[in-house]
Amino acid sequence: MKNKICSPSPAWILTSLLISAALMACTPAETPGNSVTESEPASASGLPTVDLIVEGEYIVTMDENQTVVKGGAVAIKDGLIVALASAADVNAQYTATEHVAGDNRIVMPGLINGHSHAAMTLLRGVADDLALMDWLNNYIFPAEVQFVDADFVRIGTELACWEMIRGGTTMFVDMYYFPDVVADVVESCGMRAMVSATVIDQRSPDAENAADSIRKGLEFIGRWKDKNSRIIPIFGPHANYTLNADQLRETRAAANEAGVSISIHMSESQFELQYSKDSYGMTPITFFESIGFLDGPTIAAHVVWPTEAEIPILVERRVGVIHNPTSNMKLASGISPVTEMLRAGVLVGLGTDGAASNNDLDMWEEMRLAAFLQKVDRMDPEVMSAQTVLTMATSGGAEAIGLRDQIGALSIGMKADLIQVSFDDVHFVPTYDVISHLVYVADEQDVATVIVDGKLLMRDKVILTVDTERVAHEARELAKRIQAALAERNQ
Repeated sequence: MKNKICSPSPAWILTSLLISAALMACTPAETPGNSVTESEPASASGLPTVDLIVEGEYIVTMDENQTVVKGGAVAIKDGLIVALASAADVNAQYTATEHVAGDNRIVMPGLINGHSHAAMTLLRGVADDLALMDWLNNYIFPAEVQFVDADFVRIGTELACWEMIRGGTTMFVDMYYFPDVVADVVESCGMRAMVSATVIDQRSPDAENAADSIRKGLEFIGRWKDKNSRIIPIFGPHANYTLNADQLRETRAAANEAGVSISIHMSESQFELQYSKDSYGMTPITFFESIGFLDGPTIAAHVVWPTEAEIPILVERRVGVIHNPTSNMKLASGISPVTEMLRAGVLVGLGTDGAASNNDLDMWEEMRLAAFLQKVDRMDPEVMSAQTVLTMATSGGAEAIGLRDQIGALSIGMKADLIQVSFDDVHFVPTYDVISHLVYVADEQDVATVIVDGKLLMRDKVILTVDTERVAHEARELAKRIQAALAERNQ
């Protein structure tokens, strides 16, 4: 459906304000989820007070009707959106503790990075221009065994959060080691994340083998489940070539027992395809289905090589597929049939993968490349429209990871995860189509404001929740040690 750009109709405004008034009046028991509590006493103006009002020349809601409100504002209280209408009407209805002006700003949902290895920012550029298995087995796995510890993960994840906040990413799904450390960093930086306990059948930086990984993963999930509403602990079995069938079954059983999702690399490369055929006599997705691995919430990263027979399995099992175009191109893993999967009804989001194979965490680049790659591969400029890829990075990505009822769109009752994109730069002059410009023009440098759970993480391009000077210093010092050790090993 094409976006409808509008000055909100009186009926739409009235509905919005009535719902917001109802939410403001609810007690915690009456409002589901992260509830809006009883309203504060009226301000001196006599208006109810909210925590934050954010304005924009355009509000790109990414709601079911793809509504774009011109000259709009969003009111936020207790981490939730309580009103969305014209700026005049929102300001007439509420006063705010803090106000973010909207001149030359587009307000939209924060971007959702559905697959990352955040701490690998510290391995950015360590090994480039290699095939996936050569890159993994001969460079990345050995480097991780030698260098990765809790401090590495802390510094690398802080660096990644800084980069993602700067680029407008508000939610990410991570798969790496020392998940407690990752969760601690996410908690302090203010972002939202699914944090995976990695499971792999080899000695890793934080476990001896698959059984040890599962045991420690359950302990991690027990510590973090329901501890912080922004942090969702999950399992992250690596792949079907680093875990055998029994270990994959055991991981699924553990995830189901704990009531959490799984994130896994799936059907990523031709190597994996051939490995699955040789080892199990079937292609990867069919294999996963045959062992009951898909009997629970599953986030599948990459999915470059699904067969025609496997795509309906993804639909039936509601597997969330995360497309990583930059990483897939750089490692020459192939071109994922995203067009066919979307047409069939597969839930598809976008991800960056890790900075060691990307080499950045820029979701704007992923949107552009996702669109261009499908167009040139299909020799059809009409496939993968700007609206489609913007959906994959927001509401569609939220649905792929199982959070569509909470994030990914701007509407009353949703969690207040949103960003302001500045269109001061020359590449926004002129702006004929807001959606087109967001996908084909905007980049991470254009993001001005980032809000998660109603809290400002960046304002006027100043990061507020990460000590960037300290993180940069620590990252450079650690990189010196890594570089020296690699030089010694390569002599």
